[in-house]
Amino acid sequence: MNSCASATPVTDDLRVVYESRNRAACADRALVLAAAEIPHQVVHDAGGSVIVAPAEYSARAIEEISLYDEANPPIVPKPRKVIRYQKAMPGVVAYILVISGVAWLAGVSALGENWFQAGRVDGVLVRAGEWWRTVTALTLHSGLRHIAGNLIFGALFGLFAGRILGSGVAWFAIIVTGAMGNLLNTLLLESAHRSLGASTAVFAALGIVAGYVWRAKLMSQERWVYRNGPIVGGLALLMYTGTGDENTDIGAHLFGFVCGFGGGMLLTLAKDRILETRWQMLGGIGAALLIVAAWSIALLV
Repeated sequence: MNSCASATPVTDDLRVVYESRNRAACADRALVLAAAEIPHQVVHDAGGSVIVAPAEYSARAIEEISLYDEANPPIVPKPRKVIRYQKAMPGVVAYILVISGVAWLAGVSALGENWFQAGRVDGVLVRAGEWWRTVTALTLHSGLRHIAGNLIFGALFGLFAGRILGSGVAWFAIIVTGAMGNLLNTLLLESAHRSLGASTAVFAALGIVAGYVWRAKLMSQERWVYRNGPIVGGLALLMYTGTGDENTDIGAHLFGFVCGFGGGMLLTLAKDRILETRWQMLGGIGAALLIVAAWSIALLV
């Protein structure tokens, strides 16, 4: 056993006034006693440390330590929130089937229609009220490389969204915020703007995850880097995967992310309900109906 004596002589009649397994805690309280000019010793052994003081000073020593403890309560870390991960694969599979199916239908000009002309975003026509184009354009692609990239990143970000929100709610939110991103991009650009592709919805999915995780505080809140990690991470992925070459519609990617981020934050208002089976079913049905309705109008107009 090792002991560390104070500068003030200590008698043989000693009383334990504090003990802890944490040597640093004992050292802090020894400084308090030293400042109060109370004789004491700190004794260390394999089990921890104790502070002893002469019997006539023990009551005062205990009082000083108690006052110190009251003024410096221990920092208790906030318990981490438990994330109830949901089944995300049904939504990912549905996404792949829809994108692939529309690509095939458009490629063979099904029903004798030009699907690209009927479904792409056209600034003039969208401003004239053809809102459905903001939805149908999310399912169209200009080539194999275009569709492959959106299938990969869409499945990945959609998987993340489905894991925390459930497939039904996640994909309904992705379609709605993706369409809103297309709408904003069209309204803020020249009226002749034309575009197509699921990338707006892909980055809406990324935004939803970032906004929901950040607003619901699903990550540790003790440090800035963790507290704002979802925002920083989302923006980093947007910059890395969404800026591409001169053919990339950066505005659509940005507005998709922004709308998705806002949608993710709004979903936290109902975070205790959206995981219920009925809301997942309604979300899935709503997502399917929205796509079918938009394409039905597009092909009939």
